[in-house]
Amino acid sequence: MLNSKQRAFLKNLGAKIQPIFQIGKNEISDNMIKQISDALTAHELIKISVLENSPYTSREAADIMADKTGADVVLVVGNRFLLYRETQDKKRREKRIILP
Repeated sequence: MLNSKQRAFLKNLGAKIQPIFQIGKNEISDNMIKQISDALTAHELIKISVLENSPYTSREAADIMADKTGADVVLVVGNRFLLYRETQDKKRREKRIILP
C-alpha cells in the first residue's frame, strides 16, 4: 500500500511516460495480464489506456489489473491509469524506483 507522499512521487514520474498497453473491446485475457505483469517486473511503473469501446471504465480496468498482478493503482485520470509494483527481480534491483 502506498502512502500519499509515495503516490505523489509516482504521479510525477508517471506524467512523463507514455501508455504501453491499451484495453479495447475484448475482455481482459490471461495473456494480457501476463504481459502487464512482465512489464511491471521490467519497469515497475507503467501507464495503460482504456479505449472508448472497452466494456470497462478506467477505474474498473485499473482495479482488475491491480488485483490480478499484485500492483498498486497510483492514479486514474480520464481513460488512463498508472500501476506500480516493486520489482523482485535481482537483476533489475539497481535500476528500481526508490520511493520516499
